[in-house]
Amino acid sequence: MDTRIRLALDWTPNTNHTGFYVALAKGAYQKAGLDVEIILPDEDNYQVTPAKRVAQGTADLAITPSESIISYQTNGVPLVAIAAVLARDASAIVTLKQSGITRPQQLDGKVYASYSARYEDEIVRHMIQNDGGQGQFVAHKPARLDMWQTLLTNEADATWIFLPWEGVEADIRGIELHQFLLDDYEIPYGYSPVLAAHSDWANENAEALRQFLEITAAGFKFAVKDPDEAARLLAETAKHPTLSNRNFLEQSQQMVSGYYLDGEGNWGFMHRTVWASFSSWLIRNELLKNTEGELIPQIDPETLFTNEYLEGVPALAVEKSA
Repeated sequence: MDTRIRLALDWTPNTNHTGFYVALAKGAYQKAGLDVEIILPDEDNYQVTPAKRVAQGTADLAITPSESIISYQTNGVPLVAIAAVLARDASAIVTLKQSGITRPQQLDGKVYASYSARYEDEIVRHMIQNDGGQGQFVAHKPARLDMWQTLLTNEADATWIFLPWEGVEADIRGIELHQFLLDDYEIPYGYSPVLAAHSDWANENAEALRQFLEITAAGFKFAVKDPDEAARLLAETAKHPTLSNRNFLEQSQQMVSGYYLDGEGNWGFMHRTVWASFSSWLIRNELLKNTEGELIPQIDPETLFTNEYLEGVPALAVEKSA
């Protein structure tokens, strides 16, 4: 009997998810006896987060930022990251070049379009302060899918984007941006996104999880070797209207494929130092609190992630196609 695995996506299908859809398109999960169901967030208009689905038991795996792992663990729910979807951060706070806002300190008093994600506004506040500003801005909270549009309609002065998605869209449309990378302003941001599971489910389904990750890793490595074909498989398999522009999709896939693997050709592998640096930064800035609002003085980064289920997944030194 096939093992059922329900995967909750963080966004509508996009090039962060290509490896999963390549594996589906090739029938690789099915051949391994895995019945993989993908849950799209627009099915309920983003009412329930992927991490919450896993916590509630309505999904087995979730694509989520590392902040969700930390948040749930500090609230007593043992969510654990089992793989990094991207090996390094592919996001940035951006402003339109025409706005004249060329550095974070100039965001003081400006409007920031916020997703209302855990720690998000505080991260932006510290970025501004680390650049010499006061960290005082107006958090505007539009509909989730309207974030990018708020810049274009002048409702907001800045927002947080994925460079291989909205960044590529801006480039294609000739919209010039100023990009502020978190690492450039002394914020050691964690992996985003990661693949998360409840630790109990992971332990009980360890063999199936290892198979799932090995197949998924092969899907992402395929996308590195042949991004255009991977983009085609993504569009044809997901069949989502957001994937209808082939030129945009191929350019996004070309860019994001450079983020999938680490320097040794591994997909999914996570480094303790990344988790330790981000969690320590949250503690140092008094952002980590329990359900009673009390500050948490320490957290063991080893509890937040595991590479255990990636053991045996072969590394691949990949040369990208021209």
